[in-house]
Amino acid sequence: MENSNNDDFRYREVERRVRKIKRFYTFIFIYFAVNIFILFLNYRELEPNETIWQLKYFSLPLFWGIGVIGYGMSVFLPGFILGNKWEEKKIKELMEKDREL
Repeated sequence: MENSNNDDFRYREVERRVRKIKRFYTFIFIYFAVNIFILFLNYRELEPNETIWQLKYFSLPLFWGIGVIGYGMSVFLPGFILGNKWEEKKIKELMEKDREL
């Protein structure tokens, strides 16, 4: 019985992780589709002497891309920054401080 509960828990965890990965891929698709569309609209509105290679045209993809990278790191590298080990270490540290008082 214990083994089936453990397998069920692991299955739910893996299922949750797969949903996160699926949301990430959806987010990537939306990121590229929207930014290509916006860059196309900006390209059509250029004045005769302007070029598309200006920061004002790439600021949205750049900053949104930073968010995409952060989200991707949280999906594929969940313990990279302040992960589970950090939480456990901090809990033990605070429990030791409380014990000393």
